[in-house]
Amino acid sequence: QVQLVESGGGLVQAGGSLRLSCAASGSIFGSNVMGWYRQAPGKQRELVAGITSGGSTNYADSVKGRFSISRDNAKTTVLLQMNSLKPEDTAVYYCNYLDAYGLNYWGQGTQVTVSS
Repeated sequence: QVQLVESGGGLVQAGGSLRLSCAASGSIFGSNVMGWYRQAPGKQRELVAGITSGGSTNYADSVKGRFSISRDNAKTTVLLQMNSLKPEDTAVYYCNYLDAYGLNYWGQGTQVTVSS
């Protein structure tokens, strides 16, 4: 089992920045991927950014150049630095952990609201 605890959401004006943090605990081992997804009202959950245990990253086209994902040396905490935020970035952001067996774990979600 893996537990994920998120923090860092909030309200920010367009053009501002926020940083999301997700701490993982439990059965953290082997190859894995940690990432952030988001879901806006009436829309499907979508991948925002992901980072493997080896450090490879990928981003949604809509956030490239504005968001940056990273992991700490222990690889149990993932950060999402969000710059130049836009109103369309408003959503509930969920931390995700994909383990070596293909099992997905989710955080409880944190609200990000960007005002215009």
